[in-house]
Amino acid sequence: MNALQGKTGWALLLLLAVVFPLVTPNSYYLTVMTIAFIYAIATLGLNLITGYTGQLNLAHGGFMAIGAYTLGILTVDHQVPFWAAFAVSGLVCMVIGAVVGVVSLRLKGHYFSIFTLCIGYIIYLVIEKWESLTHGTVGLIGIPVPAAIGPIAFDNVQAQYYLVLFFLVIGVFLMHRIVTSLIGRSFMAVRNSDALAEALGINLMRTKVLSFVLSVGYAGFAGALYAGHVRFLGPDIARTDLTFDMVMAMLVGGIGTLLGPLLGAVLVPWITQSLQFLQDYRMLVFGPALVLLIIFFPDGVVGSYLKRQARRAAAARRGSRAPKSVHGAHAGSAPAAAPANAGADHA
Repeated sequence: MNALQGKTGWALLLLLAVVFPLVTPNSYYLTVMTIAFIYAIATLGLNLITGYTGQLNLAHGGFMAIGAYTLGILTVDHQVPFWAAFAVSGLVCMVIGAVVGVVSLRLKGHYFSIFTLCIGYIIYLVIEKWESLTHGTVGLIGIPVPAAIGPIAFDNVQAQYYLVLFFLVIGVFLMHRIVTSLIGRSFMAVRNSDALAEALGINLMRTKVLSFVLSVGYAGFAGALYAGHVRFLGPDIARTDLTFDMVMAMLVGGIGTLLGPLLGAVLVPWITQSLQFLQDYRMLVFGPALVLLIIFFPDGVVGSYLKRQARRAAAARRGSRAPKSVHGAHAGSAPAAAPANAGADHA
């Protein structure tokens, strides 16, 4: 894990991602990793509102569905160019997110989570029932692949993998800039204490809404990439299970860290795929394993590692200060007591 820290670690992870298509035995594994990267982009957004701002949004999968359906409707029904529809998908999610955020973020704690759970279900019902717009249960068929950029075409799995990887890298870079900026520190202040953040002069509602809007923006762009990759959409993409999968990825990797959601979003699909041979019984294995992980690693893999490193650093600092304090005590003691102390130390 030490190798994954700093710029060197991120460069190593990027190198592994770049060479993965060159060593993978078939296109199926490449497809699984591409979908995992798309979910990782959406999970990064959920981690912003949940891990850094302390608000659990259970409608996140619904916003990903909005982004996917926006791109699908524009390209299939209105022949809008792919990249124009892609940009609109993220913007539509952010606008809807601003409206939902202004209403829902007046609630706190589990009340906010329950409200967003209802919003997610409403999104699912709208997609399923509004047949004239979304095609209902028939779904959207024939969504085009991402349009070529100059000589670079995205008409095969490998090219789409690198396209999604490119957007994942951009998403991680932007998220790092956000969470390390003054705005990111405001998000964390709100997470730690509303009252303390307000005492520091932070506008609570504006900060929470901004975090919510940025969060669902990530979900919208991830949904658009998903639509361009699978080329078919049905109402199931708006199910709440998708949101819980993202929450599980954060729990596995570590909520409130930058690497944790990425690690969780990549690990969970591969673990699920490896348990496919169990068919309907795989959740009997995966469920208890997740419970044990939460019990023994409540901060996730990355979060638990970072906490352990922080404890070791604190112990090292205390150890480095201890000799100085002992030396100071000897210097200030009476000369007659020095031999006695020295003898005790020697013993």
